[in-house]
Formats: sequence, structure tokens, C-alpha cells
Amino acid sequence: MRYYLSNSFVLKLLETPSVYDIKNDELYELDDDAFEFLKKCSGNEGCKGEGADKGFIEYCLSEGILTSEPVNVKRPLFIKSPVPSLRYLELQITDKCNLKCKHCYIGKPLDNELSVGEIKGLLNEFEAMQGLRLLITGGEPLMHSRFEEINSLLPEYNFRKILFTNGLLLTEKLFEELHVDEIQFSVDGMKHGHEAIRGKGTYEIVMRKVKEAIDNGIAVSAATMIHRENLGEFEEMDGLFREIGIKDWTVDAPCISGNLRDNPLFQVAPEVAGKYLNYGFGDGLHGGGEGFACGLHLMSVLANGDAAKCAFYSHMPVGNIKEGLRTLWVKMKPMRLEELECFHASCQFMDSCRGGCRFRAEDINKRDLYRCHAYGIIKEKADMKSA
Repeated sequence: MRYYLSNSFVLKLLETPSVYDIKNDELYELDDDAFEFLKKCSGNEGCKGEGADKGFIEYCLSEGILTSEPVNVKRPLFIKSPVPSLRYLELQITDKCNLKCKHCYIGKPLDNELSVGEIKGLLNEFEAMQGLRLLITGGEPLMHSRFEEINSLLPEYNFRKILFTNGLLLTEKLFEELHVDEIQFSVDGMKHGHEAIRGKGTYEIVMRKVKEAIDNGIAVSAATMIHRENLGEFEEMDGLFREIGIKDWTVDAPCISGNLRDNPLFQVAPEVAGKYLNYGFGDGLHGGGEGFACGLHLMSVLANGDAAKCAFYSHMPVGNIKEGLRTLWVKMKPMRLEELECFHASCQFMDSCRGGCRFRAEDINKRDLYRCHAYGIIKEKADMKSA
């Protein structure tokens, strides 16, 4: 019998050799022997199982990693990733938007957009660096003047593509033509909360588009920002999202930047917002690493071509894409947990919290008070003092 690496799987030479399931967003770490065996099976001619561990073959067949059916897939070259690896690339293809949300961190858009040529170059580099997830963001990415051309490039690449959108510009035709593995919709509350910050008439549209995406077989996630007008809606959102089949629900507290500076009535203090960070479910869109703060494997490329730790750090770019993605990534020095105030305070939640959001913290090495309140750290300290 011949074995073939299944269509949605691709080998990745990360810190540890791995095989990645693009469709289901699962990463399996391998030893060297397993990697070499799957490497032989990754060509369209497949491989035989002689000399391979039978238990491993059976496991791969049960997980769908291997199949006995021939495949026809163009796979990337095996090039070792840098360390740490760049696994998640946030690509802000445009800062244009069709809404003026009261909490938008961008503020007034400057009508920047990356050219199709620049985007193609970045996708080539990201794949060569063994990237896992491409996060296509804006602004509203569907506002890019040549989005159709960008969309047509996506099938060439062996990583997961996730479109971030407010949903308003999605059409039936676009659903049929989209080459993404997942759509993340911004849903900032039920009708009242969502429209308080995004505008009248937007809630019915986004929820209709969420259901249409699910009906079209596209994986759907949701992102919700905590604000003053949606605090009483989280239980209802939780029930609704689980009922309709949302795979991941990310809840976060917005950083006070951009439009939120001009809309203080929508700001929520850490001691109030913190508890709402315990809502949400699923694995989220980017992970960290043991011993490191947020963003170990993440970089953002902005619509003007600058690169930063994440989009919140647009004012502190490490360089421009003209330098090349790998060069920019090398400049992106990861932050160790031992550098944070939380570490020296011997916080018991360091491994799960990883210091929270560095931009939202009091200072780059200080505490993210929102996360502290989510874990009840500050309250515990206050109780100990009073005792």
C-alpha cells in the first residue's frame, strides 16, 4: 500500500519538526524519524510503509494525516524557520474602512493599502519562513481596491488564511469565491451593544453574514471588545455563539488609543472590564510560548508597509517591508517573562496569563491591570492587606 500526506496537511520545520493541519488548525510535533517518513509521503507519488513504525502509520491514518488516496498538492520547500519562529502574520492590507467605530485603535484612516505585488512578496516570504496563519486585516480588508486579485493569490500558499471583517461587504458571490479557511467577524455585543459602537443597522447584517458563512461551510470565529454599552450582554452572546456554531470567541479589552481616546464614555476601567475577559472560548488566533510574554510568534505588517510587534505598536515600527520579512523578524526581540514586574512578584498565573497585553500595561515591563483583575490578583492582595 502507498501512503500520501493528506491535502490539508503540510510539514513545517519549526523549532520542533511538525505537521500542520491547515483545515482544522492543528499542529502535531514530530521526532526526526517521523518527520522524515512523512516527508517521503508528502510528494504526489506518495510512499510505501516499509521500515516505518506501524503504530505511527495507524495513528496518522486515524488522524487523517495520511491517506491511501492519491493527492495532487503543490507543497513548499523544507526550509528551517528562524528561532523563534514567525507563525502568525497579521497583514493589514488596508487601513480604509466603511465604518467609524467609536473604539477603533487606528483612528482616522490615511487611505494606505499594500500593493498586490507587495502582498505576494510577503506571502512568499511567510511561507518560506514556515508560517502557520495569515491574519488578513484592515481597516476593513474588503475595502482594498484590488481585493479580488489578493484573494486569487491565496490558494497558492500552504498556511491557514483568516479574514477579519465587520461583515457588511460580504456578498453571496464573494462567499463562493473566497479562498480563506476562516472568517473572524467583529461582533461587539447584542443589537444594543454592537450598534452603540458600530452604528445603527449593523447588527442584523453582521449576524446574517455570520450564519451565511457557516452555511457555506466556512469556519467562523467572533471577536468582541468590552465597552460600556455591552456589559450586560455577555451571557446572551455566549449562548448565541455556541448555539449557531462559532468555533472561537475572543473577548478583549480595547487599548485606549485612536477613536477610543475621543469617546471616554465607552471606556471601561480595569476593575470592571477584567472579569469580562473570562468570557470567550476556543483556542484563539495566536499563541505564545513558555517563558515568553505575548507575541512570541506574531508580527504585524501595516498598510503603509511598516512592521511592528502588533498593530497597536504602529508608532514604533522595527522597519519596513522593503528590508524583507526575515530581516524584520530578526529585529523583533521577544520579551521574556522574567523581564516583567509580574515575574518578580511571583504571580501564580504567569504561565497562563503571560503578562497580558504589553501595550495595555502601565508600561512595557509593568502589569496589565485588566488581566490582573481577570485573575483576581489585585483583589487577593487587597484582601491579604486587610487581613
